[in-house]
Amino acid sequence: MSAGLHQRRPLGRSGLQVSPLALGCNVFGWTVDEATTFSLLDAWVDAGGNLIDTADVYSIWAPGHVGGESETLIGRWLAKGGKRDRIVLATKVGKPMGPALKGLKPDYIRSAVEASLKRLQTDHIDLYQSHDDDAETPLAETLAVFGELIRAGKVRAIGASNYSAVRLEEALRTSAAQGLPRYESLQPLYNLVDRAAYEAELQAVCTSHEVGVINFYGLAAGFLTGKYRRPEDADKSARGKNTVARYLNRRGLAVLAALDEVAARCRATPGQVALAWQMVQPGITAPIASATTLAQMAELVAAAQLQLLPEDFALLDRASA
Repeated sequence: MSAGLHQRRPLGRSGLQVSPLALGCNVFGWTVDEATTFSLLDAWVDAGGNLIDTADVYSIWAPGHVGGESETLIGRWLAKGGKRDRIVLATKVGKPMGPALKGLKPDYIRSAVEASLKRLQTDHIDLYQSHDDDAETPLAETLAVFGELIRAGKVRAIGASNYSAVRLEEALRTSAAQGLPRYESLQPLYNLVDRAAYEAELQAVCTSHEVGVINFYGLAAGFLTGKYRRPEDADKSARGKNTVARYLNRRGLAVLAALDEVAARCRATPGQVALAWQMVQPGITAPIASATTLAQMAELVAAAQLQLLPEDFALLDRASA
């Protein structure tokens, strides 16, 4: 049996040590209420997980929401439970929070970090991530203001999300040349049905520069759990229609068949197998997966203990190539 969620991996060269899975918090305050949010976060920490990933913009897309809902609930949980020292708290800045509230200009980052710290009810963010590349703002300006926040003790390390390999390399070169903090992590899309974007170019950049990878959509918005197998399954969740339209094709079904086969041998679930496959891919530090119930949380915890055999990897690789 592996060390599971209690295992710790270095996140880039940041000095942060994180669990091999990250808890995605985009559902908090959206499809998960306050009481359930608290019980899920307690269960995560009690099981050994420490990396929790949110963003200021979660969940602005929901009717009547203004953004900050997820951070606010995490802040209330922190205020109530005193578990700040047991988590690595990751949040993001840059996606639109309003007409003029977006991007990575220094003044906007300065105000956005204060708003996040207030909602999170903490004095520092462990990993502050650029949620999107901002081509209109020079990389050096963005990295310099992050340096300011690190010196002030408000941020411990920085990361990037949704950056291309070219732009990530450019950012790393800028940091090295100008003595600025560097992106210690990348958040790309990556899972068994979304392999190309990461494996083609980003993987090499991240491994060669020791940039940690906390990939999002670890379960392909639920598709890799096996709950969407026919078009009519689209009604099973808030994001079902998009998931079915995107993944329910010949290749997607081949991946599900391979997951079913490995899961049967391991006495596990397809979702657990999908995450166990990711956790050992080159460059991956911690896939992000979310849970809306304690039963789903128990699945995530068990996924971190699952050890696949070489023939399992071969079967999954063939199906998802």
